[in-house]
Amino acid sequence: MNPVNLFPSRRLAYLFGFVVCASLMGYALYLQYVEMLEPCPMCWFQRIALVCLGIVFLVGAVLNPGRSGARTLAWASLLTGGAGVALAARHLYIQSLPADQLPSCGMGISYMLETLPFLDVFARALKGSVECNKIDLILGLPIPAWNLLFFLAAVIAAFLLINHRAHKA
Repeated sequence: MNPVNLFPSRRLAYLFGFVVCASLMGYALYLQYVEMLEPCPMCWFQRIALVCLGIVFLVGAVLNPGRSGARTLAWASLLTGGAGVALAARHLYIQSLPADQLPSCGMGISYMLETLPFLDVFARALKGSVECNKIDLILGLPIPAWNLLFFLAAVIAAFLLINHRAHKA
């Protein structure tokens, strides 16, 4: 049985995807403001990918698309979730490097966004810094590993929804 068929409709499956994205964003904000874990620039861009993926799922929940609409949303999830996978994988790579191979602490993301063009901010974030090398474990895995797993699962689920068959009553 297709695991996506656990949902009686595509709409509920997309709504579930949106709620998971919103919950993960809420948890990220909890870690930042309650646990005082300051996100590095790579974390910020993964958050952007998460929000964009959540918007894709929200659109699916609102529109309740047929098969062709589900295909379009699956490709949109591949674009947003794929960016999240790439960012999380890059972040994991940066975390695997010795600190002496990374640029020292640089400008904060807020300052960079105020003073540099966006593409320069993005390029600097992808190079990584000592801030990105800090590893905080959640249930034994670094946060970017959890992000990578979620983005992969979300994209796969979006493609499974193309062929979703609702429950028969």
